[in-house]
Amino acid sequence: MEMLQGAACYRAHDRWAFLYRVLWRWHAGEHEVISMADEDGARLAGMVRAVRHEEHDMHAYLRFRERPEEAGAPRFVAWFEPAHDVLPQVAQHFAKRMGKTSWMIATPEATVLWDGASLHTGEALARSAADFDDAGESLWLTYYRSIFNPARLNADIMHNHIRQRFWKNLPEAAVVPHMVTQAAAGARKVGQLDTVGKRGGTTIPIAPEKAAPERQQPSSLDECRRCDLWQNATQAVAGQGARRAKIMLVGEQPGDQEDLAGKPFVGPAGDLLDKAMDEAGLDRRTVYVTNAVKHFKWEPRGKRRLHKTPAQKEVMACRYWLETELETVAPDVLVALGSTALKSVLQTGSVTMKDYMDAPFEHEGRWVVVTYHPAYALRVPDRESRQAAFAAIVEALKTAQQLAGGATPG
Repeated sequence: MEMLQGAACYRAHDRWAFLYRVLWRWHAGEHEVISMADEDGARLAGMVRAVRHEEHDMHAYLRFRERPEEAGAPRFVAWFEPAHDVLPQVAQHFAKRMGKTSWMIATPEATVLWDGASLHTGEALARSAADFDDAGESLWLTYYRSIFNPARLNADIMHNHIRQRFWKNLPEAAVVPHMVTQAAAGARKVGQLDTVGKRGGTTIPIAPEKAAPERQQPSSLDECRRCDLWQNATQAVAGQGARRAKIMLVGEQPGDQEDLAGKPFVGPAGDLLDKAMDEAGLDRRTVYVTNAVKHFKWEPRGKRRLHKTPAQKEVMACRYWLETELETVAPDVLVALGSTALKSVLQTGSVTMKDYMDAPFEHEGRWVVVTYHPAYALRVPDRESRQAAFAAIVEALKTAQQLAGGATPG
């Protein structure tokens, strides 16, 4: 339903017919209709991504202009020309961000007003950004000119990062062309004074990894673009379970069914994990289950999507979300299910499971238990090996329970 709601905001002449077909196929049992390997599923995912991008762009490039206080509400007004029908959800975003301050967002199709307590939607009330004046805009442009560094100008990157349709409604667009021209005419050279290179350097005692500025992180998992896996996944799959669990199970990544359902360990590997937990006497409702990587990495094989092991750079890119879960859930024991999970927990690609499976160990103030991923126990060829792998998983879960209860490894 979330995918349908998102895709319904995508402007296309046949969107309602297309969404009806998707819904009809799903109702008929064709759940592959939301898979990227399916023609309709690929289009549906593309529509959802385009709508999310438009929401993000509207958050980033919408500019409020202040009205005189004596003019009354709304205190701030903005004009935007969205490519898709994202005004309602973007309005919710700004309602949370701007508190009780009144504002209005106008678009060619509709207008939304926030009175400080509730949102009101109506017909279009403006025709362009020219309908709104801002006495303080000159002050903003003065500030923008003062922070402009011609020595660091790269006009191509500037225009590639902000698409052309956004520039026309940005206040700074009025001064950027002139500043670019000045830079090309010599201001760039002025910004690179010869004396700068002749100054003596000062050694600063700081570790290299701490010298880089901290980058702004994505505010939600759905918005994560820290690696490229999101492009071919149906959705991000967050962890699930008790919010203050003593035990956290960390797998590798979502599989095909998890990618479609948006929940971890609901496919065949999840069924085997449930059986192992039952045998170990561990209630899944009391633990937190997640994956080291939150998007499904796969390669096409006919109409099927086959699992592909995430690269270490993708594991480390997703480490941010695992750290967030560790901070929120605060488990006493981590169960690393498989090699990828272990590499994520230890934050290094140069470890092997066989070095850590013999006994639990302490890491960053909590116990870590290492065992096979349930998928391994499903794919090993002979029955004896499958039974041994399953028994090892059960034993690891029993050990995790003992450690969570305060026991010391024997």
